[in-house]
Amino acid sequence: MTAVTASRPAILRPQLAAISLVGSCLVTIGVFLSGFVIAEPAPYEIFMAGLIGLWALFGLRISRATAPLTVLLALFMIGGILSLTVMADLGTGPMYMAVTGFLCLTAVFFAAIIEESYRRLPLILNAWVAAAVITALLGVLGYFGAIPGAANFTLYDRAKGAFQDPNVFGPFLVAPTLYLLHGLLTQPISRAPLKVAGLLVLTLGVFLSFSRAAWALDLFCVVALVFVMLLKQRSGLFRLRILVLTLSGALFVVAALVVALQSDQVASLFSSRTQLVQDYDGGHLGRFDRHRIGFLMAMEKPLGIGPMVFSTMFPEDEHNVLLKSLTSYGWLGFVAYVTLILWTLSLGFRFLLLERPWQPYMMIAWITLIGHVGIGNVIDTDHWRHFYLLLGILWGCAALEYRHKRQIRSGTTA
Repeated sequence: MTAVTASRPAILRPQLAAISLVGSCLVTIGVFLSGFVIAEPAPYEIFMAGLIGLWALFGLRISRATAPLTVLLALFMIGGILSLTVMADLGTGPMYMAVTGFLCLTAVFFAAIIEESYRRLPLILNAWVAAAVITALLGVLGYFGAIPGAANFTLYDRAKGAFQDPNVFGPFLVAPTLYLLHGLLTQPISRAPLKVAGLLVLTLGVFLSFSRAAWALDLFCVVALVFVMLLKQRSGLFRLRILVLTLSGALFVVAALVVALQSDQVASLFSSRTQLVQDYDGGHLGRFDRHRIGFLMAMEKPLGIGPMVFSTMFPEDEHNVLLKSLTSYGWLGFVAYVTLILWTLSLGFRFLLLERPWQPYMMIAWITLIGHVGIGNVIDTDHWRHFYLLLGILWGCAALEYRHKRQIRSGTTA
């Protein structure tokens, strides 16, 4: 699975190329499995743990360009392990940190294999789209009771697809939505029907999740993608195409949502969820009150209080990833997390508009990550599998850019 280099004996190159191809196919399967997390450990964890171990045997390489990602995630984990030392009853704390460690490892893994070959990026995104469309279909059909076992794909009258929580299901669909939209805006119109169908399914999935965070994330990311593409493309004709297709798509989506709202069940829940502040947000010990109290408490707890402890002191979990990093990973974890996010976003911003084969994937991941950082103020994202995939994509693309610049300076080609 290691890259083929000129120093390899010629007789070994076909075998190494075959191994790399098999590895890429296995990565595709792993990303596809990330859309099906009904129970834990999910197939994704089992498969990816084996794949990372197998890849390590064949020479998984962590380069200097991705070393900061590895170090910051390691510090994040160390903070989490230290937080376990202050817990009177460990309970599920060690398992929680083990999951965090595994997810951190997946981010480093994805960054390393993308740096090795940017051609894995379309495989990863296509697998993500396939998983998203299938899990969204399960959520939509399950919501309307159109398939056997429909209750397995809903929760509290909200679509959740093959996930445990609608609030994770909705955001999972956003990056595939951007990928399909980007293809719709840039590729020949003959490919549009399948992309339009996929966008319709994903949009309905996000809508029926009735997650306000997912709604805001989807809207922000779509608008941001169109804005960046208009900024990047200088052709007036291309800009006109983007505007026409975007407006047409928006009208089509609105029409589909209007049809969905004809259902009394959908309309009732939509009316309830569109209230900006829910009962559990405001008031004594509501979401925002817990945030205020939690941050004040965290200032006196350098090592944190341990994972899952906050919910034993208050009615619910933190529902704020910054507060979560303070309570479950301590001050060290908080500093590592904030540094990682700022560093990652700065990398994406620096390379966002360059003409590279990997630029569209970096753009999609960067926009989606910004959106996830935003919704992290009202929800915990530290155990979202696709969040770590986004980190891996961005750092992998940044590493590709650094290598490209080194090759230009040395007079070689990619």
